[in-house]
Amino acid sequence: MSPDRMRRPTLDTIAREVGVSRATVSNAYNRPDQLSARLRERIIRTAKEFGYAGPDPVARSLATKRAGSVAIMLCDGLSSAFSDPALCIMLDSLASTVDSPDRALLLLPGVGDGGPRAENVMRAQTDVVVAYSLPDDAPALAAVAERNLPLVVVDQPELTGSARVQVDDHGGALLAARHVASLGHRRVAILCIGLRADGHRGPVGPQRIEQGTFRVALDRIGGYLKGLAEHGIVASEVPLWEAPGSVRELGREGARWLFGLRPRPTAVLCMSDELALGALRAAEELGLSVPGEVSIVGFDDTPAASWADLTTVRQDLVEKGRRAGELALRMLDGVRPGRPVTIGVDLQVRGSTGHAEN
Repeated sequence: MSPDRMRRPTLDTIAREVGVSRATVSNAYNRPDQLSARLRERIIRTAKEFGYAGPDPVARSLATKRAGSVAIMLCDGLSSAFSDPALCIMLDSLASTVDSPDRALLLLPGVGDGGPRAENVMRAQTDVVVAYSLPDDAPALAAVAERNLPLVVVDQPELTGSARVQVDDHGGALLAARHVASLGHRRVAILCIGLRADGHRGPVGPQRIEQGTFRVALDRIGGYLKGLAEHGIVASEVPLWEAPGSVRELGREGARWLFGLRPRPTAVLCMSDELALGALRAAEELGLSVPGEVSIVGFDDTPAASWADLTTVRQDLVEKGRRAGELALRMLDGVRPGRPVTIGVDLQVRGSTGHAEN
């Protein structure tokens, strides 16, 4: 047995065996387009014979000063996050944009306190961070700042020095509120996503709104209330129920509470399609016809909204993920963040809304 086969194989081992340079073997793994298919196949085959798995990623990051990953920080744990279709669509688009032989996507899920643990962020091998919908006071954001990593924010919060992709949340909510009010609805309720990262679920009063740290929820409440006020509906007459996540069961729970009020709301504005789908389920269970006795509006326009014939506010989730990925790549190249990228919205009117009964 040759000495090379007795020692742990390295990139130099394969280069000597094939009779090429060290850089050529590296290109076979990292830049395959630089080699002929025949030569790359020969290098990979030889590497397998020696038990060589490829260049050491740690050594490569030390040499290039790049970790080769884009980290995305989520507010919630993976089970909760991946039950949100809007997030999944956005995340898939982002991953497709940043994926390459030189880069991978690193997920940093939340642990229930409004984002990942700060110590996990401090240890993460990454070149740029994307923060998805975190509260203003998330410890993970302080860790990113301490490491001086480039940061792209999706939705929230607003941070100086970061790039940001946002949705016209206020404008979308305004469209939804104007729509139900124009149909004659005067008893309107709101099914709200989380205002703070504390797991609260239940009715919401003015003090809770004032203490909110999630900009998206606050902007949507503002848009709803403005649109309703244009038709003479005052904020104190609009009941709100807060769900700590965009989950159908929470939408069902909140809607059942709202439908139990007297007088009962004739329209419910929901801050996500998942909450709205839960509200549709609650209406069915209670024997309320949609839209005859209650109109329901969602937000996002996920595929399930179309299947359920749900009126909803559409945001381009694919575009949102793509633009976030593009900003991350630009910041990797040293481009300074510019003005926030705003994704527009429009109202998709379907069968879940109709004129209020007299």
